[in-house]
Amino acid sequence: MTRPLRLLLIDDSIMDRHLAEEVFAEYGHLCTVTTVGSGQAALNAMLAPKAPLPDVVLLDINMPGMSGFEVLTAMKSHAQLSRIPVVMLTTSSHDQDITQAYTLHASSYLIKSVNFQDFVAQVEGFLDFWTKARLTTWPEALSP
Repeated sequence: MTRPLRLLLIDDSIMDRHLAEEVFAEYGHLCTVTTVGSGQAALNAMLAPKAPLPDVVLLDINMPGMSGFEVLTAMKSHAQLSRIPVVMLTTSSHDQDITQAYTLHASSYLIKSVNFQDFVAQVEGFLDFWTKARLTTWPEALSP
């Protein structure tokens, strides 16, 4: 059996972080989730010495300080972080935001559901996909 999927959720909304923690906790056998409230905190956590890298990052777009797009750009330009899949998890359905996310090499774009049951279904679909799609030897498989 492989270890649980390691997720990092970056969102400035404490309510959204708590909601996600509550929903993901129901799937603790499949994943562990760490949440941070800012892009800079996320980058600091991922770049800390001997920090375990996440298998997937869930990233909000609209945040003060560093926007999600700035975090994504920083990750994709850093050798240690560039291969981590990033899923934009946001309320924005604007074509411009979707286009920009993919232009900056986001792995996917997920529009947060405002309905709790629909959000739970999104989490289930997300976990189903990423538990099957991830590298089981991350990050060792990426080392030269």
